[in-house]
Amino acid sequence: MPNAASDSGKLFSVDLANRMLPLVRAIVTDLVNLSQEVAERRKHLNQLMLGRELEAGDIYDAELAEVERSVQRDSHRLREFVEELRQLGVEAKGHDGAVDFPTMLEGRRAFLCWKLGEPEVSHWHELDAGFAGRKPLAVPVHSGGDGSLAS
Repeated sequence: MPNAASDSGKLFSVDLANRMLPLVRAIVTDLVNLSQEVAERRKHLNQLMLGRELEAGDIYDAELAEVERSVQRDSHRLREFVEELRQLGVEAKGHDGAVDFPTMLEGRRAFLCWKLGEPEVSHWHELDAGFAGRKPLAVPVHSGGDGSLAS
């Protein structure tokens, strides 16, 4: 399925992806942390609202409205983090810390993939395979090789 990052035309070698990793890691860390906070606040807000009908003058009306506004603001910030990654040419794969770097592998488009917590970009997958179909790179990344993806 086409996406903004892979359609941008920017392609990454393993070396370039790993050089960008400190910035990508910082953005993804913020994305994952804020995503967890928003999910917890949404769950809490839904529990508070369960079975309630807010009426004018309800003593909790203003507080609940402020919580909803903060969730909306932070949801906007999450979209900004995803957009920041997209502008770098990287695609966020949800809010669990997985990202894809478009690449060329043996003459065809593919993705280098990385997930928060991994020390370096060391896997790849076909365009339609997703994270579940990822495979280790054949060339050890830390070996100082040329970044080729020969398999």
